[in-house]
Amino acid sequence: MILVLNCGSQSVKWKIFDHKLKVVNLGSCDIFDAKEFENVLTNELSKIKEEITLVGHRVVHGGEKFLKPLKITQENFQELEKTNYLAPLHNPYNLLGIKVCQKIFGSAQHVAVFDTEFFASLPEKAFTYALPKNISEEFGFRRYGFQGTSHEYVAKEAMRLVGSKAKKIITIHLGGGASATAIKNGKAIDTTMGFTPLEGLVMMTRSGSIDPAIVLELCKKYGVEGAEKCLNKDSGIKGISGAKNMLELFEKIKSANEVEKKNAQLAFDVFVYSMQKQIGAYFAVLGGCDALVFTGSIGAGNPKTRNAVVSGIKGLKIKKVLAIKTDEELAIAQKIKNL
Repeated sequence: MILVLNCGSQSVKWKIFDHKLKVVNLGSCDIFDAKEFENVLTNELSKIKEEITLVGHRVVHGGEKFLKPLKITQENFQELEKTNYLAPLHNPYNLLGIKVCQKIFGSAQHVAVFDTEFFASLPEKAFTYALPKNISEEFGFRRYGFQGTSHEYVAKEAMRLVGSKAKKIITIHLGGGASATAIKNGKAIDTTMGFTPLEGLVMMTRSGSIDPAIVLELCKKYGVEGAEKCLNKDSGIKGISGAKNMLELFEKIKSANEVEKKNAQLAFDVFVYSMQKQIGAYFAVLGGCDALVFTGSIGAGNPKTRNAVVSGIKGLKIKKVLAIKTDEELAIAQKIKNL
């Protein structure tokens, strides 16, 4: 049996597949205290009674060195730990998931699958930052892209649903993190997340793209750690409105408190506008759009957000708008099955 484990900082999802990639068991749990992550995950995985021979792990960032699915060894695991700073909200929990799983399923083969893999095809002009070349090479500064497993999965589903005419696709993944990808003939040619998952669209707690001078000012005032916390955990929709999730945001939009209502509506408008601008840019890059695909808990869930986005870009003549539920676990199982 194949187990696929998807660990986030506040949740764990897992699915078990048979050799035909049919789901035979699944589960999930929320983790409200990061200090209890290992204990909660251990208890959750203790529910699994099937014999596991292969485990696939979602890992957000593999740096420059790791892009393709990787069979975990002690040596390359230590190398992976060095990338934690690149995705501080994700990688530490991804790797802790591997450690816990190795203890429980010690005889199984463990394989890391990276969010960045789908973006290995980005052209140089899309992944290059306009920084001194020697500095980019020294620090590994480039656009890596993230949420790639989801973008790749829903793009394939769009091509299956629309047919061979779907050559120019824009995918939008909206969850706690948010990203857009331009896809031509099945390959990613640009994406919004960059060196880390902080760049790009406005997100739930992340600022997305801002003037770099703001980062410098934040560092002067609060130090590097304070600036990082502000940009990753206290900005985005939460920063403008105080809402911690979309459900709370929509409740605040209906609030009798005029200030709260105004801030919530502004947060929603900024969120939507960031997507509209990006879709327009990718429409230009692709030379049109055969399918605009929304996914993620926000994108494929409540239609309010995607309807707001689409209503403001009617002049683009997008041929098809789709809401497709992603299945990152299945996509990971497909990638590792024959390794």
